[in-house]
Amino acid sequence: MMNNDVLRSIRYMLDINDAKVVDIIKLGGFEVTKNQVVAFMKKDEEEGFEPCSDEVMAHFLDGLVFFKRGKDESRPQLPIELPMTNNIVLKKLRVAFELKEDDMHAILKAAEFPVSKPELSALFRKAGHNNYRPCGDQLLRNFLRGLTLRVRG
Repeated sequence: MMNNDVLRSIRYMLDINDAKVVDIIKLGGFEVTKNQVVAFMKKDEEEGFEPCSDEVMAHFLDGLVFFKRGKDESRPQLPIELPMTNNIVLKKLRVAFELKEDDMHAILKAAEFPVSKPELSALFRKAGHNNYRPCGDQLLRNFLRGLTLRVRG
């Protein structure tokens, strides 16, 4: 899934403005301007559209974790994971929103995209593990839709 789509979806879910997105990315340890964020939020075919890089997305998701859960100053910031995959996005959202396995199933069920427990746990395995499965765009899109229903009510 395109990073811009994920960014737009999370922005809508949390009902935050562009300035807050800039602040969240800054929390993650990266600097962007409000104009860049505006360009990220535009649709592909709109004039001024700018693709959101994996680096910006990684810092945004780290910043989202700090925004939702608070930042522990005693711990050093972990290096970002690149390239950004749907599995990493799913993991970061799980951490940021403090979701347990049952919550994940409920969210996907609410989005009318139920998955089995083994299918879900396979998404959180390390790449290269025997039971690792890549997260598809459809699953991530439905997860974001279900999480939006949960957050916004």
